[in-house]
Amino acid sequence: MSGKTKKKIIGNRWLHLTLALCAAVVVYLCLAHIDLFFKGLGGFFGFISPVIIGIIIAYVLDPLAKIFEKYILRGLKKESTRRRLSVALTVAAVLLFLVLLLVVLIPQLFSSISYFVRHLDTYVEQLQNLVNDIAGKSAAKKINIDRLTNAGSDLLSKISSGITGNVDDIVNTSLSVGTGLFNFIISFILAIYFLLDKKHLLAGCRRLMKAVLSDKSYKKTTDFLNRCNNILIRYIACDIFDGIIIGVINFVFMCIAGYQYRGLISIIVGVTNLAPTFGPIVGCAIGAFILLLVNPWHALVFILFTIALQTFDGYIFKPKLFGNTLGVSSIWILICIIVGGRMFGVWGILLAIPFAAIFDFVYHEMIITLIESRKAKKAKESGDDSGVGDTVRADDQTSHIRPDDSAGTDSVKSLPVHPDGDNV
Repeated sequence: MSGKTKKKIIGNRWLHLTLALCAAVVVYLCLAHIDLFFKGLGGFFGFISPVIIGIIIAYVLDPLAKIFEKYILRGLKKESTRRRLSVALTVAAVLLFLVLLLVVLIPQLFSSISYFVRHLDTYVEQLQNLVNDIAGKSAAKKINIDRLTNAGSDLLSKISSGITGNVDDIVNTSLSVGTGLFNFIISFILAIYFLLDKKHLLAGCRRLMKAVLSDKSYKKTTDFLNRCNNILIRYIACDIFDGIIIGVINFVFMCIAGYQYRGLISIIVGVTNLAPTFGPIVGCAIGAFILLLVNPWHALVFILFTIALQTFDGYIFKPKLFGNTLGVSSIWILICIIVGGRMFGVWGILLAIPFAAIFDFVYHEMIITLIESRKAKKAKESGDDSGVGDTVRADDQTSHIRPDDSAGTDSVKSLPVHPDGDNV
């Protein structure tokens, strides 16, 4: 085919219309069967989920391994031996914590259940007396509570029929829990290997990035990723500290109130507080259930106290803690938590705080710096120094203010610097 014929075919408008129509049909089919795409994507992630969870576990445990390697085992000269021992100590510390947690939880849980079974008749009698008392007082005041009692009876019948009619679902749920536990064990083993081979894995990633990116882009990308890594590590540390504080406050409250199982419930509240939104709800439900086996009024007071504590933690203490540590204002963190939860649910709340810190870093140190450097460059090219005095230069990041206009110039102060050299 000659070049003239090719140009004639390529320049034909019917060919363009045909290609556009085919593209539109392909896009329509993709959108019409988007559920199949997400289903396949979900199946793919289901296969590799142990690997992803293993990477997350290794990332969370790596700071603890660094502490062992840098401070406790710093006397060892061989780097490989020091790394292996630090990983071994990290795994031992995590397993010891889990064992102690189970030793504390399981006996008290069985004790609570056995106590509830032994005093079940007493609970039923107390409940009947309470219902009769309410019915007598309502009848004396000519208040009809038949609807309330009928609703309670219907609810109990639905719960009993649901339990008896969904035995298969209960069995399937138990199997799913077993499968999830098995996958977690596999992920934990993979995390150990990731920790041991961290140096080689990072070297491979750097080599790939150097091959793909230019030297300037590689430096900018690595600087950005290192800063994001520091933000996430600080976020995890703050989250753990927040969980410890909430658990201690709950323990002090239960000691003052004289409640039973204060150690068990405080550990549950502190651990579940690490997960945003649903974590405190789960901790409150478990604690209230355990107290309900002993005294229903204790459970009610515990729920009210937990609501007040979580309100204080979510809207006052946590924004202050994360704001002071990550260098982000408390109001910005609070806005990100509210907006992220409304837009993306649990994941939005989980990632709201690190997103706020990363966005604040990108805004101040990249976007604002780029705009100001362009402004300074334009002012320099035009020969007008009116915009140079209030601009942070890109080369030295220092503020320049004209002597004759120091009082009225909107100067941009240099960003505060952490001891580690990173700007906040």
